Amino acid sequence: MPSPAIAVIGDRFMQAESFRRALEGACGGDLAIRLLELPWPDVPMRNAEAGSPLAGLREYLGEPDEIVGFVGDAEILVTHLAPLSDAMMAAMPALRLVAVSRGGPVNIDLAAARRRGLRVVNVPGRNASAVAEFTIGAILAETRLIRAGHDSLRRGEWRGDLYRADVTGRELSELTVGIVGYGEVGTRVVRLLRAFGGSILVADPYARLSNEDAADGVEQVGLDELLARADVVSLHARVTAETTGMMDAARFARMRAGSIFVNTARGPLVDYDALHDALASGHLRGAMLETFAIEPPPPDWPLLKLPNVTLTPHIAGASLRTVTYAAARVADEVRRYLAGEPPLQPC
Repeated sequence: MPSPAIAVIGDRFMQAESFRRALEGACGGDLAIRLLELPWPDVPMRNAEAGSPLAGLREYLGEPDEIVGFVGDAEILVTHLAPLSDAMMAAMPALRLVAVSRGGPVNIDLAAARRRGLRVVNVPGRNASAVAEFTIGAILAETRLIRAGHDSLRRGEWRGDLYRADVTGRELSELTVGIVGYGEVGTRVVRLLRAFGGSILVADPYARLSNEDAADGVEQVGLDELLARADVVSLHARVTAETTGMMDAARFARMRAGSIFVNTARGPLVDYDALHDALASGHLRGAMLETFAIEPPPPDWPLLKLPNVTLTPHIAGASLRTVTYAAARVADEVRRYLAGEPPLQPC
């Protein structure tokens, strides 16, 4: 019996060729694979916050007609960012499996897929290790004045005052770090932070501390208590109706004066106007922002102009290990489908 057609839509991070190699390694070389590569990240994704035209999809890249034409009569779609709306599913009746190489398949209309009996699988925690490492770097960039020193030297200014006792930073060993969200990323951040010493607080009403973290003195507290006690607050929650805008003016006001805010999670968690005010007023000493409500942010965005903010273009999850790990997990889901086995990570 011939192998079912597999349409692979990669991009310049999750490369189509990486998917092909993983599929052939997991399923054998006798596969009917066709490849398409999208231009992300050189071309930004469409996102709902900026007015996505496809209902049910929060972010994606690719034109629906192009995707439908490429997938055609394929039974299996492997992708990272390609959109799949209800109308697109209707135009691809042969499709039976969609394997998405990301933790949150927000480029797929999952409600429509369920109605149509279309199996969708994903890769939870695919970049959790990368984001956790990046978060530690983000915290250090602020607490040890790495950003401030870098910025001054780029301007041709030697800031010897950064060595002054009333200006210089503090070591993690003497700080209290608050982790908001104790999922795949948050648990790894806690594990890495434990090596530095200091105090660690966790706020997550839907999770319990591991035995190792509890034994090592990590405390689980409510969000308001965490904000009041922490010198550094780091977000690791998922975007839901409950968490959208959770860091608003009232919550920034609850944070300790002179504390630091880090967001390597998602932009919609934060009221960025309120954050700007907390930073501009000096209530917060600094912030490290890796994600934004709209990406890329507009060039005149006020937060881009503040001197006490470190900014990166949503790259925390970008690592070569993420590529190989996610491709391997997706390929194994395809193997299981071809073998008649149940999925490991159904959405």
